[in-house]
Amino acid sequence: MRALRFIPSPPAPFPAGARGFTLIELMVVMVLIALLLTIAVPRYFGTIDTGKASVQRQNISAIRDAIDKYYGDIGKYPETLQDLVDKKYLRSVPVDPLTGLPNWVTIVPTDPNLSGVYDIRSAKAPDGGTNAGGS
Repeated sequence: MRALRFIPSPPAPFPAGARGFTLIELMVVMVLIALLLTIAVPRYFGTIDTGKASVQRQNISAIRDAIDKYYGDIGKYPETLQDLVDKKYLRSVPVDPLTGLPNWVTIVPTDPNLSGVYDIRSAKAPDGGTNAGGS
């Protein structure tokens, strides 16, 4: 018995007038893609920064609200932010999205008769400064 052999056929010729892309056409497409990326990428990163600043404001607001409730219930300010978690005013200390850590700058009351955490601010503001969130 003879084994059958596969003999590849030669490629079909291109139809008359058919041709591929030239180097110039490929370069034009690459330049157009690069132009679109220069427009889209900065907007994308700007949106991410805006989102982080928004989350930061919400976290500051939540902590300030918990501080106010703590003061209203107990009659004094918490000594640390962890006290808010221990007394169930917060589930956990929120993370500052700009630093990636739950580290906040705590502000003590100006009244010498009071102690504890009166207010907070971020260690890093969205504009590169050290304060964010307003009052």
